[in-house]
Amino acid sequence: MRGVCGFLLACVLPLSIATPDRQDPFLWLSALRGRGYVEGSLLADKTGGECPEECDCPPTFPIAMYCDGRGLTAMPTVPSRMKYLYLQHNEISSLSDSALDNATNLVWVMMHHNALTSDKIGKRAFSKLQNLERLYLQHNNLTSVPQNLPRSLRDLRLNKNNINKITPAALEGMDNLTILYINDNSLTEMGTSLKGLNSLLLLDVSGNKLEKVPDSLPERLHQLYLEFNAISSVPEGFLTKFSQLQYIRMAHNDLTDKGIPPNTFNVTGLVELDLSFNKLERIPPVSPTLEHLYLQANHIKEFTVSSFCGVVDVMNFSRLRTVRLDGNEISAGDVPSESALCLRLASNIDV
Repeated sequence: MRGVCGFLLACVLPLSIATPDRQDPFLWLSALRGRGYVEGSLLADKTGGECPEECDCPPTFPIAMYCDGRGLTAMPTVPSRMKYLYLQHNEISSLSDSALDNATNLVWVMMHHNALTSDKIGKRAFSKLQNLERLYLQHNNLTSVPQNLPRSLRDLRLNKNNINKITPAALEGMDNLTILYINDNSLTEMGTSLKGLNSLLLLDVSGNKLEKVPDSLPERLHQLYLEFNAISSVPEGFLTKFSQLQYIRMAHNDLTDKGIPPNTFNVTGLVELDLSFNKLERIPPVSPTLEHLYLQANHIKEFTVSSFCGVVDVMNFSRLRTVRLDGNEISAGDVPSESALCLRLASNIDV
């Protein structure tokens, strides 16, 4: 056992310590090179400037700068080689026009959970970051979308702020944006701010003060989250133009039967529909291809099989696997027997 331990120590410790002759104090470095290591992986990269003392710039990942959770109140200097900047969980309250001028190659900027305010972000603070793909600004004190954001952005997170308005110019030209989180703000309407976001796949505007579905929703949407607003109706043909939309969540709104035009949700492609915690009295017709339906905590008084299956027979049945109707005004005795044939794939029907 002692022989094994000695061998391991000899491999781990620098050879200048493990050997008694100490002829070459850098012999251990040569040994590491022989095992596939190079000097650049052991020495700090100082290209474009020193790493700030309050941050970490790992030699093994020299293009990333970790300054998260350091109690910072001001922006550190960012070396020009950096592509990934982690500044989350600090107390940074301002970002000047020139704060990132030296780091124009940044791809990710993580500044969530700070104290940023809109009036202390320079109008051109992000404008030179032409390769920026991810910008995380959630959990700050913003009242508006920062100006002159790069058109290269793919993932923009502005949730958990105090944003009350989005101007048409704020997101203009963002053809590459695929993810937009602007939930839990104070938006009352969005105007045409989403127009032109042709690549957008996920839009989360839940937890705002919207009274209607936003206009000009991008047609390539895959996920749409509108819960916790004050929406009482949806427009005619609401979903007809969305060929890729699979997930819609509109729970905790003020939807009524009158506010939902016939067959609004009877469209193929939908996988999940959440209309729970609204004011519906009837089950709206849904597509036979729908897999998950949430209608709990409404005022539904009748279980209508026709809402799920236009025709009930061996060949025609719903693909629903989850059906939530609990918290309504019906009980298990109100579920007709033919529903077993229609909803044959549902593991459980909660009433």
